[in-house]
Amino acid sequence: MSSKAPALVILAAGMGSRYGGMKQIDGVGSHGEPIIEFSIYDAYRAGFRKVVLIIKKEHEELFRKALTDRVANGGMEVDFAYQDMNNIPEGFSVPEGRVKPWGTTHALLACKGVVNEPFAIINADDFYGADAYKVIYDYLTTEVSDDNYAMVGFKCLNTLTENGTVTRGLCEEKDGCLSKIREIQKIALKDGHAVYEEDGEWKPLSDDALVSMNFWGFTPKIFDECEPIFTQFLKDHLEENPMKCEHVIPTAMGDLVAEGKVKVKMLASKDKWFGVTYKEDKPGVVAKIAELKAAGIYPDVLWK
Repeated sequence: MSSKAPALVILAAGMGSRYGGMKQIDGVGSHGEPIIEFSIYDAYRAGFRKVVLIIKKEHEELFRKALTDRVANGGMEVDFAYQDMNNIPEGFSVPEGRVKPWGTTHALLACKGVVNEPFAIINADDFYGADAYKVIYDYLTTEVSDDNYAMVGFKCLNTLTENGTVTRGLCEEKDGCLSKIREIQKIALKDGHAVYEEDGEWKPLSDDALVSMNFWGFTPKIFDECEPIFTQFLKDHLEENPMKCEHVIPTAMGDLVAEGKVKVKMLASKDKWFGVTYKEDKPGVVAKIAELKAAGIYPDVLWK
């Protein structure tokens, strides 16, 4: 357990290629608030007082105007970490013509030196619900320690969109801890149930299977754990897939758990996830946010 107050870290440097634009700051609320702003507000209500956004340096001004100036005025300390494609281990170079970032493990490593307290890390474009922040804040203030981490899992069916396939980390649990995690790239909603594609055919997936939505609780020790994993990944994959290979946090955590280096407690949220993977998801999200405001779960204006 740490005496330092926990921070919230948000993965916001992605390109949004399937969405077609900067979905991290695309407005979905009645006053143009992006999903990320509701996440920060939920975190604030749960007790968090510091947020670190992982972004591309060239987007900082956009984030300040669209989001962080308001959030800072509302009482949340705001900091930035910059994911830079050229910032890779010695001995490697960025392939000519590559524009795709290196993935969320690389984004996480951008926080080394910026985040020095226990922290929760989330995606910018996922709406997790207030309960998830309460659950992770409680864990980070009472239980977390180096090599004892946590993940907030969501039921697979609660994380699907009608507008296309999604990638999820399918989790197996043993004694309340993560025992295995497998990245499944094509999960879809079919006739109200979860299915995934494997070898060209669609197979059923348990609706109640817990999946990772990149909602983790860590200490800064995770940076030292992930550095050699990312270096090894570049050794193994850069040559064969120079333009598109990427490494993601669930894969890193799967490796660390398999090697017995860390334990990851499985926390569950009762809330239903929603998000904007595709442009077609946006109207549904706008409607849900409006419902939550109408029900009084969020005030009309978040930061007074």
